[in-house]
Amino acid sequence: MTDLSRASSKSIPVNEISNPSVLAFERKIDPSDAIFTSGSGEPIILREKAVRGTISNRIKKEKDADPAKLDAAIESPNLQTVDVATLPVDGKGADTLEVTFNVRVIGNVGDPCACNEPNYRNRLRSVVDEYAARDGFRTLGLRYAENLANARALWRNRLSAQSIETTVKFLQDGKTAKAWTFDSFSLHLNEAGLSKNRDVIELGEVIAGALAGKSLVFLEVVSRAQMAPGLEVFPSQELIMERTRNGKSRTLYAVETKSGPVAALHSQKVGNALRTVDTWYPGSDGMPIAAEMYGAVTTMSKAFRQPRQKRDFYNLLDGWMLKNKVPSEGDQHYVMACIIRGGVFGSAE
Repeated sequence: MTDLSRASSKSIPVNEISNPSVLAFERKIDPSDAIFTSGSGEPIILREKAVRGTISNRIKKEKDADPAKLDAAIESPNLQTVDVATLPVDGKGADTLEVTFNVRVIGNVGDPCACNEPNYRNRLRSVVDEYAARDGFRTLGLRYAENLANARALWRNRLSAQSIETTVKFLQDGKTAKAWTFDSFSLHLNEAGLSKNRDVIELGEVIAGALAGKSLVFLEVVSRAQMAPGLEVFPSQELIMERTRNGKSRTLYAVETKSGPVAALHSQKVGNALRTVDTWYPGSDGMPIAAEMYGAVTTMSKAFRQPRQKRDFYNLLDGWMLKNKVPSEGDQHYVMACIIRGGVFGSAE
């Protein structure tokens, strides 16, 4: 691979460039919500359950461990209403969860959708163009393709399946120009960028070509997870900011369709899975994390790219743009992945 650590163009003197107060990028890997159906195409509808729970939380105070008090607490009903989503109990395809979503890949990575410093915009365009000329977004394209093929976007549902087959269709003018089918379990989650699968590499080239150019690419992704009839499946759970006294203790996400509300994963959750490409963070053991500004992994309550280490997105971007301090090869890929992620990055408070 060409050395990406070579200095960037100095056509724009860095002393004439300042951080914009307004800087924003649109998402370049833009997924839809992921819709849940059974193997026969029957929509998976949310249902409510009313259950009586038991006391299961950790006892915090010694006085609360008194047997009489604990018995009294157990006698008090812990009534809950929850949403559930399950596969059908019988019929054709009842043992299969089918998850479908679309992905739009957009070019013009180096063009912010908002920037109030013309010199910064030109400098950014120059840096991204040089990166594209050297790497062609192939490194990131392969990793996005791996995450499509390995069904990472199924999250907990992936762990509940015996096998998963994923088909990715490359759509042009509403028709399938090319299709790839993958055995998702043969593609490991913790081997980002190492796939030798020819179809994964070909899909990665299609994604990279869109990112490096100005054209749009549309992909349709369908994962078929083999389970068993009647089992619970796991769409996104809604965040309820204000819960009423008699409200549900678990509200699941659904998309309104002609058949009613169908269980689904948030597009944000799908996007998080697709951008899980960063193996260049400090202390990395090869486990990829999502490309985030500070390397945040909420399930671990940890930020892997601390500002004190100067390896977070903002320090790397500012050094590259304003000081001609070119990041290491891996961190260049990371910065580009964050720009592809999109967001508002200006210096204004």
